[in-house]
Amino acid sequence: MSESLAQDRADDAAGGPYVQLDRNSWAELADHTDIDLDEGTLARLRGLGDPTSREEVEAVYLPLTQLIHLHMRHTGHLYRASNAFLGLDVRRTPFVIGVAGSVAVGKSTTARLLKELLSRSPGRPRVELITTDGFLYPNAELERRGILDRKGFPESYDRRALQRFVVDVKSGMPEVTAPVYSHMVYDVTDEVEVVHRPDILIVEGLNVLQPARVRSNGTTGLALSDFFDFSVYVDAAEQDIRSWYLERFQALRKTAFSDPRSFFKRYATMSDEEATAFAHKVWDEINGPNLRLNVAPTRPRATVILRKGADHDVECVRIRKL
Repeated sequence: MSESLAQDRADDAAGGPYVQLDRNSWAELADHTDIDLDEGTLARLRGLGDPTSREEVEAVYLPLTQLIHLHMRHTGHLYRASNAFLGLDVRRTPFVIGVAGSVAVGKSTTARLLKELLSRSPGRPRVELITTDGFLYPNAELERRGILDRKGFPESYDRRALQRFVVDVKSGMPEVTAPVYSHMVYDVTDEVEVVHRPDILIVEGLNVLQPARVRSNGTTGLALSDFFDFSVYVDAAEQDIRSWYLERFQALRKTAFSDPRSFFKRYATMSDEEATAFAHKVWDEINGPNLRLNVAPTRPRATVILRKGADHDVECVRIRKL
């Protein structure tokens, strides 16, 4: 048992804020609705090297979808009751879900699965998915600030623009635009994505559960997560995430990196030894420290934690009680 998992169980025994269910107990909570994904759809939703299976969807993601739907329903009841009490007659605002976790842990697959499953849930809500990559500062600005090698760290994002985007969506604005990031060119593009008043907005990214920053005068502002109605943290042991990252890097060398348009095309022609050494360096100097310093500490802020084992399957689920 990993040290973090052992600590989780000790916290539960001491009356901590989460209840932990093993995979089988969690899977038994599903009510076997008609929501189903065919193999073609699942293949489209998986990230590179992600082995998520239909069995995984049924055992893990269907119960999660149903729990989110339960939260949505009761949030709607509270919204209507509050409006009646205050004498208001305003449209219900979108239900916002945050999905966080490390590079290579599979959070993008989780976010895409939730979008697909929730859009098929009762009432067929309209679901939009935005990744925070589009809110990274452009490379030129990162270079100007001297932090290009810290892309993915909290300071590399335009956090005000990201928060303003979520606030505008949450406020019910009919159209809100978000910038688009290209992994091919490794930079923010001139394109925008338009969000049209969704029923559900999913915001996926490394740092979406970051707490509010402390201002120079000692006060704090709002955090992005203050506008979330539900949040998911995709968790795993660091040594497993590191292995998945290294495997994905090698897979990208044979696929996306080999495209002449790719920013990373020079890595496709490296020897296996050179590429492996480079990937280790990126993990050891960027992704690993970012995980330990910034991403993992936000885990206790999530509504649900999905804990993966070395095979990428979710072994247990922790649900916030409080």
